[in-house]
Amino acid sequence: MKKRALAIGVALLLTTLLGGCGGTEQAKPAAKPDAKTSATSGTIKVGTEPTFAPFEFADKDAKNYDGFDMDLIRAIGQKLNRKVEIVNMGFDALIPALNSGNIDVAIAGMSITEDRKKAVDFSDPYYVSGLTVVVNKDNTAIKGINDLTNKKIAVQIGTTGADKAAKIQGTTVRAFNTNTEAFLELKNKNVDAVIIDKPVAAYYLTKEPKSGAMMVGETMDAESYGMAMKKNNKRLGKLNKVLAELKQNGEYDKLYKKWFGTAPQK
Repeated sequence: MKKRALAIGVALLLTTLLGGCGGTEQAKPAAKPDAKTSATSGTIKVGTEPTFAPFEFADKDAKNYDGFDMDLIRAIGQKLNRKVEIVNMGFDALIPALNSGNIDVAIAGMSITEDRKKAVDFSDPYYVSGLTVVVNKDNTAIKGINDLTNKKIAVQIGTTGADKAAKIQGTTVRAFNTNTEAFLELKNKNVDAVIIDKPVAAYYLTKEPKSGAMMVGETMDAESYGMAMKKNNKRLGKLNKVLAELKQNGEYDKLYKKWFGTAPQK
């Protein structure tokens, strides 16, 4: 399900600051141009926050970025006959970077929300996600979100999971820069649970079978992910057209099955 509930006020403030600084990005260093795409005419600068496996993450050599989002945007770049350059930055910096012109597109497991739609335009949805609760297997008291009252919860900063946790009565919410840090806090038993996007949790549990963790309860708050662009960007229509073509010709299904193990539900 999808990601992250950006504070639009913060985003707009950062946009103002970036505009006043000549567009200098005050986030993580930009990555080198992605070597996996073929250079042709023009470059698409794509912003992401690569700590959200299986959607985006650094490969084992830390030279490129892997994941469903990364494969999808590369496929789109190839269809458009344009090179894709991946830019690594903090999640909260993506919308300001779009509005300041530092990047052309953001793809980072970003949920399409009404607040975000006030700041940027979104592509057609490319993935439907939802939130889940993760606990240690020896914790038999928590069977779902209704059991989290007055508990300690770990979340990733700026996510819809963080927003969900903040609404639960009496909780102590500990926010981390990455979901990896949130899961480590659970493993060390410093919190009772993690609220995170379900595909991210499933991927973590697959890759870390000895983590001693499990998902509990029903999937919450189904939401769609979209690629974000600056308001009124005329290239959005072409982006949507290519996305539709990838879904129609089966390329999208192949990528989906590669990263999630099954074909997407129609």
